[in-house]
Amino acid sequence: MSATTGQKSGLRLVPGPRPDQTGIAAGTVVLTADGALPVDFLEPGDRIVTRAGLRVLRAVHRRRYSGRAIRIAAGALGHGRPEQAMVLPAHAPVLVRGERAMARFGRESIVVAVAGLADGVLILPAEAVSMRLYDLRFDAPEIVYAEGLEIACLAADGRARLAAE
Repeated sequence: MSATTGQKSGLRLVPGPRPDQTGIAAGTVVLTADGALPVDFLEPGDRIVTRAGLRVLRAVHRRRYSGRAIRIAAGALGHGRPEQAMVLPAHAPVLVRGERAMARFGRESIVVAVAGLADGVLILPAEAVSMRLYDLRFDAPEIVYAEGLEIACLAADGRARLAAE
């Protein structure tokens, strides 16, 4: 498929998990043009800081999720990544880059389901029971900054998630 965020980003579209298996947990802080705000307060029309720059949020889908999840300790993926402990659905796509991506996946950057990062120490399997999730949608798939993690979000029309090339 075609690149969506320019040649420098090295990101492309790939088939992803079902949208009901991903999302950002209530209370998670997302970077916006107005500063860091809990995902709970975001609305269509807000300008969100993405890896590709400021993008207009087109839709927010809210739902409850029960199932496999991953608990990530503060700093488990590097300094301030995440900024505090957080829980994501196991299939939530996150961007991993730099030394960690090279050591674990043999690539400079890669989008993977957060479950693929489980190490049994700082990134652990968990069960979510009725976790409130927010699915952010844009004109094209985007990477948003949530608690210091880079999380992939779908396009408003449901197009697949981003992957690093």
